[in-house]
Amino acid sequence: MTDDHRYPPLPPLSTGLAGRCPRCGEGRLFSGFLSTAPECPNCGLDYSFIDSGDGPAVFVIFIVGAIVVGLAFFVEFNYRPPYWLHLVLWLPLIVILSLGMLRPLKGLMIAQQYHHKAQEGRMETPRDPGAGGEG
Repeated sequence: MTDDHRYPPLPPLSTGLAGRCPRCGEGRLFSGFLSTAPECPNCGLDYSFIDSGDGPAVFVIFIVGAIVVGLAFFVEFNYRPPYWLHLVLWLPLIVILSLGMLRPLKGLMIAQQYHHKAQEGRMETPRDPGAGGEG
């Protein structure tokens, strides 16, 4: 019996955002705030395939940036508060949103990586020119 029959495919969105194992959906994906566990404590999936890189941070920057800039423009154009109030409003919001979104987005990217069987890119070996074909 293969793992595909024991563990039917789970939606990456729900397992990733919840920080659960992408194969069984039960085990914890993280051992710390952002550090991943070595393997799933439930099904034993080896997490050595995980390589989310800077992807989660980039998405956090884009999403948080769009939210905060939009809100800052709205507040500035409608209320014209002093600059110190902008700092008091937006700096804590940036920190809270960034930290709150980083772990779920990292889990989502890991679950997508598992779901699509993504691996590190490999170069094809060049064809032997003397092996026939075009010439």
